[in-house]
Amino acid sequence: QVRLAESGGGLVQPGESLRLSCVASGFTLDYDAIGWFHQAPGKEREGVSTINSRDGATNYKDSVKGRFTMSRDTAKNTVYLQMNNLKPEDTGVYYCATSFSPWAAEMMRHSMFEYWGSGTPVTVSE
Repeated sequence: QVRLAESGGGLVQPGESLRLSCVASGFTLDYDAIGWFHQAPGKEREGVSTINSRDGATNYKDSVKGRFTMSRDTAKNTVYLQMNNLKPEDTGVYYCATSFSPWAAEMMRHSMFEYWGSGTPVTVSE
């Protein structure tokens, strides 16, 4: 059974850091992309960062470039999202998702990702 399990969310103050983790299990085929998505309260889910599974290339939403870093440990089937200098607008639920589309990593559209975790909440507040 396919499963994506996120962890690492929490309550932090502006300027602080968090590291999110996502463990993927149960996949019988290699997915093309894995990514992190952010859903702020009352807003649509948006792509934050993705990794192309074939070549390891990473993609980032403009607003997180220079602050967030996505990485992977293929031996552990785990991806990470290091979030530094967090801002109140980073508040929301962060989801991990996988896609079997070769264009998903670059396009970062949530509609192109088939499997989703249940999310981990992040709150950035004074």
